[in-house]
Amino acid sequence: MEVILSQDVQDVGKVGEVIKVKDGYARNFLIPRKLAFFATKGNLKRVESQEKKRKTQFEQEKKKAEDLAQKLSKVSCTVNVEVNDLNKLYGAISEPDIAKALEVEGFTIDRKDIIIEKPIEELGIFEVGVKLHSEVTAKIRLWVTKK
Repeated sequence: MEVILSQDVQDVGKVGEVIKVKDGYARNFLIPRKLAFFATKGNLKRVESQEKKRKTQFEQEKKKAEDLAQKLSKVSCTVNVEVNDLNKLYGAISEPDIAKALEVEGFTIDRKDIIIEKPIEELGIFEVGVKLHSEVTAKIRLWVTKK
């Protein structure tokens, strides 16, 4: 039986895909749980129109993220920290610290979207990634200075 997936199903397929499954699996699992519906001509047309809308929305979001990435690439944030006599930090710079520094610059970024490759535990200049979209990652310059 051919069905169209209305949600992602692990090990089966993604949204909008037309897949061939056994009749019992479709009738007893996928369709009652609203994970899929029958692959009729009307449903196929509806899925195509939804896919077009999804693609245009995806492209619009990607364009906005690219614009924001360009603005962020020109930004350099400063985090002032306390250090000991040997200029070592008492801790490490974390995502919330960077998010606060970005707020000071006028950008509201969720701390979960900030990508730190390795812990920042010293003074200096670092590049930090900010994930804005599934396909767009911006780089910001972070200055870690002592108070």
